[in-house]
Amino acid sequence: MPATGALHLAAEIGGPPRYDARSHVALARLAEEGALDYVTLADSFARPGPDALSVLARVAPDTRRIGLVPTVTTTHTEPFHVSSAVATLDWVSKGRAGWYVDVSATETEARLFGRRTAGPAAALWQEAGEVADAGARLWDSWEDDAEIRDAATGRFVDREKLHHVDFHGSTFSVRGPAIVPRPPQGRPVVVIDGTGDLAREPAARHADVVHVRAASAAQAAALRDDLRSRAAAYGRDPAGLKVLAALTVDLGEAETAPEPGLDSAPQRSGRESYFRGGPVDLAELITGWHRGGAVDGFHLTPIRPERDLERIVNGTVALLQHRSLFRTFHPGGTLREHLGLGRPASRYAPARISGATS
Repeated sequence: MPATGALHLAAEIGGPPRYDARSHVALARLAEEGALDYVTLADSFARPGPDALSVLARVAPDTRRIGLVPTVTTTHTEPFHVSSAVATLDWVSKGRAGWYVDVSATETEARLFGRRTAGPAAALWQEAGEVADAGARLWDSWEDDAEIRDAATGRFVDREKLHHVDFHGSTFSVRGPAIVPRPPQGRPVVVIDGTGDLAREPAARHADVVHVRAASAAQAAALRDDLRSRAAAYGRDPAGLKVLAALTVDLGEAETAPEPGLDSAPQRSGRESYFRGGPVDLAELITGWHRGGAVDGFHLTPIRPERDLERIVNGTVALLQHRSLFRTFHPGGTLREHLGLGRPASRYAPARISGATS
């Protein structure tokens, strides 16, 4: 099916562990110059250095439009605290936050906390979906106009517009309302890698954007069809689920493929899909997959961020813009606006309004 929607592009700005955010600020600004939808910052408990969410909170004041999506694991963390931290990033960035949901499956990481052993992957991804569900409910627990801030009466909030949350998952329970007012986007964007079978169900049910790793356009299209079919089974609009092909990119030092006749199709190994070639080759692949309707866009992880992201923005993206295949500016101020996603209403507000009028 030929593509009918806008092309979406995102990039990873991680790399070797760092204890200073200056390089992340520079890379995020570079991605912003290319009008990319968002940048991600990978993280895990095994990785030294500041956590990704804190780093992107530092990046936020030094950027204006680019979406900011840190990896935040749902294993060994408290769902209430996670939802509060992501909501805070949305406030700090004025509506540009997302959350890359991941799990922690190693015994080494479990020992860092000492509260439980590493669980089976199926249970971890079930928990991840429940955490995403609980987070959305907490973000909805404040209506948009719940804050009064009336100094004369001393009223900060309208209590009728705060809603009780009592969520029970398989490994945790959460009670609300949240301690952070409803984020500017209503709900920050949820991103999940839905390549694996176990992650696909929570991705279809809870994600706004899903990354998939595929070795061909046909494989990517099949993954997208499967995800959208599952989303529809949960009562979601399948067209509202954005599916991006995830590629690890090595653009080398040349404008075109480093070896004559090199197949520019990404090579897949395990969870990773690699692309090796030049900026022009990458633009051709992106154009072909998107025009063919295989995916809604691409998430690109540079092998060497300082080198390859510059070549992505000033080479690949510039060529796509020249061909009128990708925008030259951000269409709005929030990440949801970049992605063409609507701002969801609080699930609790209609119940309050209908109760008052019945």
